[in-house]
Amino acid sequence: MYYSDEIIEEVRSRNDIVDVISSYVKLQKKGSSYFGLCPFHNEKSPSFSVSRGKQMYYCFGCGAGGNVFTFLMEYENYTFQEALKYLADKAGVELPETEYSAQAKERADLKAILLEINKIAAQYFYVQLKSSKGEAGLSYLKRRELSDDTIKAFGLGYSNKYSDDLYRYLKERGYKDEMIAKAGLISIDERHGAHDKFWNRVMFPIMDVNSRVIGFGGRVMGDAKPKYLNSPETLIFDKSRNLYGLNRARSTRKPYFLLCEGYMDVISLHQAGFTNAVASLGTALTPGHASLIKRYVKEVYLTYDSDEAGTKAALRAIPILKDVGITAKIIRMEPYKDPDEFIKNLGAEAFEERIGRARNGFMFSLEVLERDYDMHSPEGKTDFMREVARRLGEFEEEIERNNYIEAVAQAYHVGYEELRKLVVKTAVQQGLAKPVSRPKQTRKEKKEDGNITSQKVLLTWLIEDENIFSQICKYISPEDFTGDIYRTVASILYEQYEKQQVNPAQIMNHFTDEEEHREVASLFHTKIKELTTLGEQEKALKETIIRVKNHSIEEAARNLAPTDIAGLQRLMEAKRQLQDLEKLHISIN
Repeated sequence: MYYSDEIIEEVRSRNDIVDVISSYVKLQKKGSSYFGLCPFHNEKSPSFSVSRGKQMYYCFGCGAGGNVFTFLMEYENYTFQEALKYLADKAGVELPETEYSAQAKERADLKAILLEINKIAAQYFYVQLKSSKGEAGLSYLKRRELSDDTIKAFGLGYSNKYSDDLYRYLKERGYKDEMIAKAGLISIDERHGAHDKFWNRVMFPIMDVNSRVIGFGGRVMGDAKPKYLNSPETLIFDKSRNLYGLNRARSTRKPYFLLCEGYMDVISLHQAGFTNAVASLGTALTPGHASLIKRYVKEVYLTYDSDEAGTKAALRAIPILKDVGITAKIIRMEPYKDPDEFIKNLGAEAFEERIGRARNGFMFSLEVLERDYDMHSPEGKTDFMREVARRLGEFEEEIERNNYIEAVAQAYHVGYEELRKLVVKTAVQQGLAKPVSRPKQTRKEKKEDGNITSQKVLLTWLIEDENIFSQICKYISPEDFTGDIYRTVASILYEQYEKQQVNPAQIMNHFTDEEEHREVASLFHTKIKELTTLGEQEKALKETIIRVKNHSIEEAARNLAPTDIAGLQRLMEAKRQLQDLEKLHISIN
């Protein structure tokens, strides 16, 4: 749905950024800004700044920054549309009705009904757990040492021994068989009719990132099979793209997730204070899970069971996580099977120590690989090192590969140079001229990267010091910014200067695509090299401006057609402006 600039700006301007962020972060006023601990990385000294005047935030520690929409998109993982709707509701701004096609409206209505049914079912199961019918379930949870607060926080419940109890309850509420079945809560067959999918089980509601119930896991009371049963795939539940506990873990201050195998592991860890624990839903880790995790953290600690099955699952997970850019480490639970059992016996402090001793994923895989070789014989160890060399050759980045060669050489008491040669030899034998590595940047590519940085730095300077605009606007125009986003931002900023209404938070309203929105936020907070004196700052600013102008001229010359007389005249004028710029003294307030 498209919303006008006027509507977006009205919503933004009616939600003061200090008030909104204060509900998430404790802020203290210092001068004209407010400071607190950054919610996007772990820190002890406040480096998170919020400006009421600019209606922007910025963290001097991790570089996160933007306006009130950006904050909700980052913190709550909202899309721009979701952030806009949330803030509109908060401010009492009525958004235009979304125009659905008939098919889209039908699908949206169906999703809303299924979410409603699952929510009611979760409430029903919770009430059942607390009633006399739920004694078996409550007794089980108490034996697992869960507190009442934890049971309530995770919405745990119980499906009693009658196989049509929930079905009859939902029917009384007016829901049709077809909808209850589509919610994944009943099965229907000709012989037995409709009956509950879950009965005589402790129930674990599965929630999406916005804490909406989308499905259930059920643990049977007794020895019946299967021990654990999950909701089937539905319109609202895709187990390969959801993680148990993510709705709570996503707001953790930790820079990593603890990835578990089961519901109870997650719950026990949260109860023990490890609120960054999540688990895949009755399935092995998938690329969908990894991509979802990447939206929140760049590091994962695998806390899988210490048995053979858990070890194999961890080895499968490591490359899946690596493919999306997540570093994996392994926490071993020995002599216990899983995190739940470990914490009950040794406590949270001992688990924290295990986190500190977590093994690098690749090095752990080599430890497991050792089991397949006779490491006490020369032949066995040689064969082992050949396989290690093959695996080392799979690292694409040369610097990463060399770092791992060094780590392996040290761990297995072999020479670095000998191991490196073996890696090269193995790669050649596999048909590669050399181990795969990314091509080195050319001088031209490095220069282009520098030009992009210069444009970002100049935009940051223009926002920070309005005095600079009046000095350079005759020499630098929006057309001198070569990236599409940078040129658009510069155009809007120049228009604001002409109207004497500079408002960086409003500029961001023009970008609703999430990736563009985040990139624009970074333009106003590009880190400028620490310069101690005013003279150094002014010199750096002038060099930046000249670099932007010079790059603009080079781009124009590269794309100039031989017959373009007007273009040639513009190019000559730009070169004259560059000469004037080089003579100009630019002052910083």
